[in-house]
Amino acid sequence: MDILSHGLWGSLAFGRRTRRQFWQSFFFGIAPDLFSFGIFFVVALFGFAVFPHFNNGVEPPSTVVIPEYIVQLYNVTHSIIIFAVVFLIVWKLLGKPFLPMYAWGLHILFDIGTHSYAFFPTPFLWPVSHFEVNGIPWSEPIIFIPDIVLLITLYLWFFVYKQQQKAGR
Repeated sequence: MDILSHGLWGSLAFGRRTRRQFWQSFFFGIAPDLFSFGIFFVVALFGFAVFPHFNNGVEPPSTVVIPEYIVQLYNVTHSIIIFAVVFLIVWKLLGKPFLPMYAWGLHILFDIGTHSYAFFPTPFLWPVSHFEVNGIPWSEPIIFIPDIVLLITLYLWFFVYKQQQKAGR
């Protein structure tokens, strides 16, 4: 799934109570991609790496041109096991679950079914197992169009509902 959708789904699911919680959930929703591919993007932006050729946007870039450290960061940030350990540590430190962090777990769950073997299948059981699912890429219309339509519909409903709640007070 695209990074913006991850943030919006995370915010919708776990950040509806306050504006601060919305943005925290948005951050945790994009964090797995931000801390893997985002680092590569910044490094390439400043000329320290070369962007892979994207085949005119039709096919994913060759993973050969993506540095190994990005693959390792992707493994860490897209592991439900790593998420659970970090979530439990934060829970222990705060004395309660930190709700916006659930957006990180949601990101991983969405990616399991929306990444194929062709480009970065989700290593959700890493480091315990290398099992991955050959999902339907999020760029396919059968995934991408419903994702956008659902997000627009739910956000419109959410904001209309919020406005009606405020008006009714």
